[in-house]
Amino acid sequence: MVSVDYEFRKLIMDAHIHDTLKYCYQCNRCTDNCPVAKVAPGRYDPRDIILKSFLGIKPTILDSEDSFYLWGCTICDTCDEVCPQNIELTEIFTVLKNMSIKRGEGPEYYTQQATTIYENGKAIPMQSAIERRRDDLGLPKIEAPNIEEIQKIFNKSKLNVILQQNKEE
Repeated sequence: MVSVDYEFRKLIMDAHIHDTLKYCYQCNRCTDNCPVAKVAPGRYDPRDIILKSFLGIKPTILDSEDSFYLWGCTICDTCDEVCPQNIELTEIFTVLKNMSIKRGEGPEYYTQQATTIYENGKAIPMQSAIERRRDDLGLPKIEAPNIEEIQKIFNKSKLNVILQQNKEE
């Protein structure tokens, strides 16, 4: 039996910046134009996620056995650009992904990448081979990131706590 989570529905509706989500008439242009949906038919469907969000059917989104169902979105904004109702789907997908992370259910690759950024200040730590190639090509040195600033942002948003919980699980 499908149950509607009205708090979840309200959260999604409130998160949508222009309050136009309620005007989605399920034309399917988002899915038809989505590059991920084209290469992963049946696994990723933006229209389906928006419909279930709008209806408040939380378990089918956040409890999906295949994390790709939610995490397949690359935030390329194609769906936002083609939507005739100007619904910002990627904003809604971001809210859903954040919910997933808070529940400790984000994909491991995502939390590993976030941990790397927290520890090093960037997604790919500087390597001596890269520095040598840059020197050989006459490119300027890359400034080291201010790790304390990045950690301050993570700490302020409580992402460091969530990452720690994910490590322990």
